[in-house]
Amino acid sequence: MTKLPYELFVGLRYTRAKRRNHFISFISLTSMLGIALGVAALITVLSVMNGFQNELRTRILGVASHVQISGPGDMLSDWQAVARLAAADPRVLAAAPYVNAQGMLTYDGAVRGVGIRGILPASEDKVAEFGNHMKSGTLDALKPGEFGIVLGSELARALALMAGDKVTLIAPQGQVTPAGIVPRLKQFRVVGIFEMGMFEYDSGLALIHLEDAQTLYRMQDQVSGVRLKLRDLFQSRQVAMALLPGLGPTVYISDWTRSHANFFRAVQMEKTVMFVILLLIVAVAAFNIVSTLVMAVTDKQPDIAILRTLGAAPSGIMAVFVVQGALIGVIGTLIGVGGGVLLALNIDVVVPFLERLFSIQFLAKEVYYISELPSELLWGDVVTIAAVSFVLSLLATLYPSWRASRVNPAEALRYE
Repeated sequence: MTKLPYELFVGLRYTRAKRRNHFISFISLTSMLGIALGVAALITVLSVMNGFQNELRTRILGVASHVQISGPGDMLSDWQAVARLAAADPRVLAAAPYVNAQGMLTYDGAVRGVGIRGILPASEDKVAEFGNHMKSGTLDALKPGEFGIVLGSELARALALMAGDKVTLIAPQGQVTPAGIVPRLKQFRVVGIFEMGMFEYDSGLALIHLEDAQTLYRMQDQVSGVRLKLRDLFQSRQVAMALLPGLGPTVYISDWTRSHANFFRAVQMEKTVMFVILLLIVAVAAFNIVSTLVMAVTDKQPDIAILRTLGAAPSGIMAVFVVQGALIGVIGTLIGVGGGVLLALNIDVVVPFLERLFSIQFLAKEVYYISELPSELLWGDVVTIAAVSFVLSLLATLYPSWRASRVNPAEALRYE
């Protein structure tokens, strides 16, 4: 005698048994494969979007800062005291002063407006990743008083500049002369070129030494602010709030979640929308279980009638078909989870193989800065997708199972 409850035993038996109506078996298989495909697609797409989000965040924060402290009018005095206060927090990894300004670069008749950042090379290397993305030269080549400049790769390409060339920087702040107000000009020598992989920075940012920036923009010993790098970038808001009371009422502090809020909010919204759209695939496949079980109930009406005459309760009949439908959903979900996880973990192998096989390139290097599909599998996403898929499958079994429990034994056996 089996130790399983009869509802579970009969439900499993119906799932394995050969049916008189092969069309029911075909729809069951289709539902199972549809759920598997939808779950695998969801896991893979969300992993790729997580990878893109992480890659973009890394590239942006390779130039921007986790936390930025600035003074009124972009003028901060005694930045050393601010840096010491910030460094006292164990969550702060490094601090670096900066001068933020605007200017125009001109070379051989070409002119480009740029953002100028004055830095201390040794300190900047601890809060940003320019040193890891230098195409030529180094940040250490920026020496005070030598007026060297490091350009983004797109900016250097637009001005046809190479390392060693001399370029003229025009500061918008004018100086008064007998002939009127004229802009200040200073010639800089290109000592390096960086490529961060973000067009905004590669085409519009130039680095000079902090002291050269203070001299050119007449800031004396003041800076625009101090940039901080944290041990955990996701604690940026908490660190900013903790530092604010000790900085004084005139100091402004912001973190990367605020300065790039619109961008990351858009990425998160896109991820959510993709989740909902792809979930419809799972929903369609799950609700195919409804038609499978409705036809199974019609096919098994004599069996249901016999079970009822033997004393089976309507709830027991309902449980039989819930088990049958849920098993289809569980098997489809497990197959989809296995396939999706394998694909997400090996996307860096699968995509190049498909590109070689069909002689195409999904993300051309000439067009996209991220030319490879990144993937970051989050097990929380996998668990959520599997749970939602199972719940949808379970919901799809309720109506057909309820219909099975309402079968009248006398009516079902009348023509048998």
